[in-house]
Amino acid sequence: MENKDTAMEKRIPVREWTVPIRVHHWAMAISIFFLIVTGWYIADPFGVSSGETVHKFLMGEMRYYHLLFGIILTMLFVWRMYMGFFARFHANWKNFLAFTDWKNFVKQIKFYLLVSNERPEHVYLYGPLQALSYIGLFVMIFFIVITGLILTGAGYDHGLLGLAAWILTPLERLMGGLAVVRYVHHILTWLFVLFIIVHIYMAFWYDIVFKEGTVSSMINGVVFKAKEH
Repeated sequence: MENKDTAMEKRIPVREWTVPIRVHHWAMAISIFFLIVTGWYIADPFGVSSGETVHKFLMGEMRYYHLLFGIILTMLFVWRMYMGFFARFHANWKNFLAFTDWKNFVKQIKFYLLVSNERPEHVYLYGPLQALSYIGLFVMIFFIVITGLILTGAGYDHGLLGLAAWILTPLERLMGGLAVVRYVHHILTWLFVLFIIVHIYMAFWYDIVFKEGTVSSMINGVVFKAKEH
């Protein structure tokens, strides 16, 4: 029987994630976290601070930080789109096409459902399901930013928010008004919560099964691949 040291010798460190991708990942994670917390409070205030009413401005502060992190998320979205098409590194837009490899797609589903022991090939940087989930994430970010701009710009006539409101007013009317826009924004928030739960679970599951250091790779950028003989 092989000991642990021998098993470890068969793995080699591989630089998987660049610094920009790791910075973007954690910046987006922090932004989404604060957006969810502040968004929940705005939708349903669950506490009132003590003291004189004149000194209370908790809702205003929550709205301020919600808008702040919304702007940061928008910038991160634009940055990731730029990196996908123009940055000189391996995590470009082509890696999001991994889901088009239908044979590997089916193989990965069978593997995750424990129907098959055959591990799916990683031809692209992402696996088929991973690529599809990230496409879904960016679609959700796009729509939550758009609906957020509509809600924030409502009632503004000047400045950037007024310009955004003027541009997006036709979309607001097409969706059926601010009430529907707010509802869509709220549903998207819960989809983000669901994505986070599944994402964290799959990251740890993948790390435990393959022992490649998947979780720590988003900190140091290194995964440990099995050495080919």
